[in-house]
Amino acid sequence: MSDTHAATYAVVTGVSQGFGEALALELLQRGCNVLGLGRRSSPRLAHERYRFLRSDLGQATMLPATLKPAFAAIAAQRPSYVCLVNNAATLDPVGVLGTAEADRIATSMTVNLVAPVVLASEFCRVFADDALARRIINVSSGAAQSVIAGESLYCVAKAGLEMLTRTLAAEHDSPRFRAISLRPGIMDTQMQSFARTQSKERLPSVDMFKGFHAGRQLVAPDIVAHKVAERLVFANVEQGRTYSYAEL
Repeated sequence: MSDTHAATYAVVTGVSQGFGEALALELLQRGCNVLGLGRRSSPRLAHERYRFLRSDLGQATMLPATLKPAFAAIAAQRPSYVCLVNNAATLDPVGVLGTAEADRIATSMTVNLVAPVVLASEFCRVFADDALARRIINVSSGAAQSVIAGESLYCVAKAGLEMLTRTLAAEHDSPRFRAISLRPGIMDTQMQSFARTQSKERLPSVDMFKGFHAGRQLVAPDIVAHKVAERLVFANVEQGRTYSYAEL
């Protein structure tokens, strides 16, 4: 694709800060139209090609009613390309299994896994025309493969998110549709800051997060966003694959 994407649209969740905010900004700078989803937006994203849709990903059953009009409005523009980036996530509640209440467990799994499944389903429902190039990028983590003690819910959800990618690839086997997962690496985000402040009792792996910071291993979200846009949003990708930041 060229550097100007006047007929392209991206739907990005979790745009208030961190990687979601950085990616939405990067896409706007590349000429893409962006629909941001979340509880709140970011002032950095003010732009004529940006629209924010307030939505609570913790209330997944309410999402279709919110999404359908917004997705239909995009479809009515007859875009050449539409991309969904399931980025929003939460670490809360931190703690080993046996310490969290059921309602907090349910909310965590809803935000991190159920909502992305609902979003992907609605995306496939509305953008079913195979004349349209479509892509779903599920933002995963190394936690999908490597256990992080004290973040069991996050690990389970990210593993499920990568299976979502694989099932999408199997069920929508078209050269005009691509589903991929992204493990974006260790970014300098509020999530990392939050993890570093936890006690060892709540987060047995807290020293790992402190070590990332002390060793200056954290990468700025803007840097990651630039590479992701270039390599995964607008370039050709392999159907069903999980990409790591090191590959970009």
